[in-house]
Parts: sequence; C-alpha cells; structure tokens
Amino acid sequence: MRFRPATADPADLDRAVAYPADADGPVAALSPEKIREELAANRLRPEWTWFAEDEDGEVLARALWWGRADSERPIALDCLQVRPTVADPAALAAGLLAAGHEAFGALPEYNMSLPGDWRERPEAVAAVAWRREAAERAGLVRPIERLRYEWTPAAGTAGPTGRLVFRDGTDEEYLHAFARLAEGSLDLHTQGELRSMDAEQLAREDMAFYLDCPGERSWWRLAELPDGTLAGLAVPSATPYHRNVGYLGVVPEQRGRGLIDEILAEITRFHAAEGADRITATTDTVNTPMAAAFARAGYEVTEIRLIMEAAP
Repeated sequence: MRFRPATADPADLDRAVAYPADADGPVAALSPEKIREELAANRLRPEWTWFAEDEDGEVLARALWWGRADSERPIALDCLQVRPTVADPAALAAGLLAAGHEAFGALPEYNMSLPGDWRERPEAVAAVAWRREAAERAGLVRPIERLRYEWTPAAGTAGPTGRLVFRDGTDEEYLHAFARLAEGSLDLHTQGELRSMDAEQLAREDMAFYLDCPGERSWWRLAELPDGTLAGLAVPSATPYHRNVGYLGVVPEQRGRGLIDEILAEITRFHAAEGADRITATTDTVNTPMAAAFARAGYEVTEIRLIMEAAP
C-alpha cells in the first residue's frame, strides 16, 4: 500500500476529482464540481489531497484537507472515503491520515457533516464508526458534536430592547472580555483548552483566530449594561462562503437573564443590514442554552457536525 499526495499534474488531480463522491454511504462528500471550485480558490490543494493506492495504482481511499486561501497548513480534513471493497476501512484510513499528518507536521481536525437523524440510520452509524476509529488511531481522540444553524431573511430580526448597549472596544478590552467568557463556558473546545492553558492565553488564541477570519475587526462589539458594566461580547464574523455568527457570550455574573438573546440579535441585525442572505452558526449539542437562543432567533438546524480533534 502506498500513501501519497496528489501532484500538480492535471491528470493526477482528475483522479482525485473523479473518485466517486457517494462511494460508501451517508457521510457528506464533496462533489466533483465543488472540488474543482475549491482547488481554483486554493482552499483545496494538491499537497493536501492524499491517496491510498494498491500495488497496481488503484485508488482505494481519498482524503481531502481544507484550508483558507492563505493558510500555510490545512485547517481541517473535509472528506475521507474508502472503497467499499476494502475489508478494514478503519485501518486503511488511519494509515492515510497518519501519512498526511506527518507531512503537514500537524493534526488538523476532522469534520464530518451528518444528517440530524444519523443515529437512527444503521448505514450512517456504520460509516461514522470506521471514520471515527481511523481518526482516533491517527491522533484525533477528542470528539465534539455540533449543531450547524442557518438564518435567512425570512426569519426576520429582533429590534433593540435597550437592555444592552453595544460599542467598539480596545484590544485590551476585547482580550479581557474573551477571557471572562471562557469562565464556566459550556463549549467543549473551550473546556478542553482550559485544561492546558489559562483563560488569558486562550483569550489571545481566540482573538488571533477571529482576526484571521474573513470578517473585519471593526465589526466586533462589547455588550454592556446601560450603566457601563460589561455584560458580554458580540463578534460577527465570516467564512469564505458567507456571513457567520462567530463568537458571542455573556460574562458569568450576568448569565441566566436572557442577555444572550440580545447579543445574538445584535449580530444578526448587523449582518442583515449588510445584506446577508444567509448567516451560519454552530454550537455544541451539549450547549442547550445556546441552542435554545438560536432557535428563538429563527436559526434552523441544517446538519450535525461530528468533529474529531487532537487532545490539547
């Protein structure tokens, strides 16, 4: 068995594109058209496109890692497929991922896009099982399940109530707000990171991440009570495809008062005023207060994402 990245040879890239997108079931795969679009945008690249080949050169598995157009390394594994004729797909996929990780010098997370009822579908359960096993063997041992939401103009926007005042802040104020929001967070990634670093270190990483996203720093807002007391943070953001909720939250001492609705409404109003016809968002399935806030704001669940991460 040989594990290798694609070359820049158009014929080699054609092999990556031609691999059957529905070869092994219900886990969403990229269409040939989408792959070519992402290659053209430099979000998929030959060196991030890996094959497992037998001794005759037949492609038995394919892994497509994704990044932003200016990324030095891939951010996430977006597509992993193994031919249904392979007896042990988990073992083959684990070897393919390990080869890619070694070449990248990193362990990008693996995102699986799944239908909301995937646990009720035996074929989906089986397809997830071998992928998860492969990811764990390759070092991605922490699973996080997230709900993906979408807002469209048909849902409307809530007007300001006056309970909160939103203003721009300095880098120091934003850093402080990010750190405060991490305290007691229900977000599993945040909880995991806080096991290996303090809140200020995590705040710096969070700020750096959102500054690197396609959204603008000028969009960010501190949320305050009318007397100037910090209540939370609103970070409207964007992906390479559409507007995004980004980061939001309420400081610990103000939680439980419904202020998250005010902050989410501010982000939604901002994007809507800019002409957004779609706003996406995600939250962990265990973060039921945030999920309820999205539902109240008219955001609808479009899929579940199972994310496999390396341990912090």
